[in-house]
Amino acid sequence: MIDPSTGRDEVADVIIEGDRIVVVGPMAAAGVRDGERDTVIVDCVGRWVTPGFVDLHTHLREPGLEYKEDIASGTRAAAAGGFTTVCAMPNTKPVNDNRAITEMMVAKGRTHGIVDVHPIGAITRGLAGKELAEMADLRDAGCVAVSDDGRCVTDAGVMRRALEYARTFDLVVVQHAEDHALTAGAQMHEGRVSTRLGLKGWPRVAEDHIVARDVLLAQTTGASYHVAHASTAGSAAIIREAKSRGLKVTAEVTPHHLTLTDEAVLGYRTACKVNPPLREQSDVDAMIDALAEGTIDCVATDHAPHAEREKDCEFAEAPPGMLGLETCLPLLLDLARKGRITVGRVIESLTTSPARVFGLRVPSLREGSRADVVVIDPERAWTVDPKRLHSKSRNTPFEGWSVKGRVERTFVAGREVYLHPGEGV
Repeated sequence: MIDPSTGRDEVADVIIEGDRIVVVGPMAAAGVRDGERDTVIVDCVGRWVTPGFVDLHTHLREPGLEYKEDIASGTRAAAAGGFTTVCAMPNTKPVNDNRAITEMMVAKGRTHGIVDVHPIGAITRGLAGKELAEMADLRDAGCVAVSDDGRCVTDAGVMRRALEYARTFDLVVVQHAEDHALTAGAQMHEGRVSTRLGLKGWPRVAEDHIVARDVLLAQTTGASYHVAHASTAGSAAIIREAKSRGLKVTAEVTPHHLTLTDEAVLGYRTACKVNPPLREQSDVDAMIDALAEGTIDCVATDHAPHAEREKDCEFAEAPPGMLGLETCLPLLLDLARKGRITVGRVIESLTTSPARVFGLRVPSLREGSRADVVVIDPERAWTVDPKRLHSKSRNTPFEGWSVKGRVERTFVAGREVYLHPGEGV
């Protein structure tokens, strides 16, 4: 069992009764017999047992875009990836900028979702970057943070007011850091590959500039500020410096910004078009180092499903985004095998760290904790096949990749919500 919340990394038994973990320890299940008093024994020899994963950046597409994904399909994908909690981004149709939409998402999450769904509300009405949304209503309806998602709040005055307002209601402001004046018409990272492909590039400074500005605003307001999908060495350096001064600044990184470079776009591969774009190897290395040392707090998938027809087109016309929930774990474990990050830090970046960023319940294998539990076979090799993923969409650049490490079982509040085909009690 690996439990970052308690620091335990040992061979042990985990006993669940109802929705709670009741006993944890070596040989805790000695004498227990399968089938006795409805007891079920799950043999996890050679496996890891961890707390359930938490994703701070998931696009469930409901309401309004259910042809790409909905709460039911998105949470099935989450469970298959080991995630027991997901935070749903607000770029729905209509935008989640008011109490009614939030309440609908919460209700749908309870009735159709198989993992916990926490909505993220919009910072501004309609994601337009001008008029603040009613954050008090959003919080009371169930939002755990606010963000304009793929649109940056570029107006410094609006961002300052947003930080001040959010602080009043103890909400984290999540910023997509992009100076749109520097990225107008941009299709990918600005560099050698963009020049070769004849595509307009997105410079690193477009992200770095906004992160630097927002850190100053967070310092001025005392608010909690979170950088969504950080992707540049420059933004990592700014975040590191902000943390050194004790500011309430946190950040996430995606699995694809830890594993792919802009060279993956060669051939005009629309599956590799994301926002922010895939960067160069120096940025990837900086992101891995920042995650390993804790400058970057956690990993978030930015799971962004799109219909096949939307990606099967000219590169400039394709929307940005890729699937992320089911491929996240093996991609991170590959970094651990290469010695770039420890296994303990991988699990921490998926469990305790993201939960603390948004003030969510910290998943734990501690006795008395809710039984959100994942069973992982770290040596299970498999090939990524989009048709076998649980999302409604198929847009992954990892198709055909041979990876190692797979979630076998996922439990939410003691109830098994995912069992990998071929596994049995």
